[in-house]
Amino acid sequence: MKVPPFLPLSLRRPCLCCARLPSALLKATALELVVLAGHVLLYPTGIAGERRPPQRPAEPTTTPPTAPAGAAALPAESGERPPVVLLHGFIDNRSVFVLLRRSLARHGWHHLESLNYSPLTCDIRTAAELLGRHVEEICARTGHHQVDIVGHSLGGLIARYYVQRLGGDQRVRTLVTLGTPHGGTSVAPLAGAHPIVRQMRTGSAPIEELRRPAPGCRTRFVSFWSELDRVIVPAEAACIDHPDLDALNVRVSGIGHLALPVHPTVAAAVRQALESRESVIEATGATGATRPAGTTGATGTTGTAGAASVA
Repeated sequence: MKVPPFLPLSLRRPCLCCARLPSALLKATALELVVLAGHVLLYPTGIAGERRPPQRPAEPTTTPPTAPAGAAALPAESGERPPVVLLHGFIDNRSVFVLLRRSLARHGWHHLESLNYSPLTCDIRTAAELLGRHVEEICARTGHHQVDIVGHSLGGLIARYYVQRLGGDQRVRTLVTLGTPHGGTSVAPLAGAHPIVRQMRTGSAPIEELRRPAPGCRTRFVSFWSELDRVIVPAEAACIDHPDLDALNVRVSGIGHLALPVHPTVAAAVRQALESRESVIEATGATGATRPAGTTGATGTTGTAGAASVA
């Protein structure tokens, strides 16, 4: 693959990246501990669900209730961005998105919804059905016919199941996932005692269902993954590899699993993913390698034409 000249030098010299990996892993681990400490402090603020504004009054309209095939978005007002739904990971809550939500709000997103699902949730399918009901309520309240979703870890897997298996592609324009085990993950034996964690393992029934054909899926997928992610094992399992999906995999360098929803460079790339239908993801201080023009279907992992990178 020809490497674009604007990529950082470290990405053009993989041998140097390998040599620096131990040092990068130590820095990423230190950052993970800092993020964890901060999140423990914020966690109580996100236990209760956020207050919902009153439903928008119904207005006469000739717009059909669902988005037509191939439509990028059907906003309630001309030029207005669709709502963004933020969905947290396992044993977490909406507080994990405090910084990302603030970043989106500062850059012009007016409809932001942080959803909580119960830590007692035991089935990805059930959680996906509940997400679908939340999305319908958000669309009814805001007057929009589509939403964007950003899901961290398990939250991204729940959102993908809703989109791919429950017809959610009619409602979801773009799904952005952060460290989501699309291909399943190896987990600690004790953590596997929880049913929903077992469903995140490679070969589980929900993971295998997501491998099934999904012809005509209208949602665009952008999956951020990190080679230093120690929760998703192997790290490349956070990439989407499906021939029927319009998907872009974005490799994030230098940070781990917990830092993905809070890192400012990732936040900038997420904003761009939500704004653009193109296969280029760029952020301040980082650039992305794109899928070749005209290519459709799922992208590959690092080193293929379908990978992009945020350094």
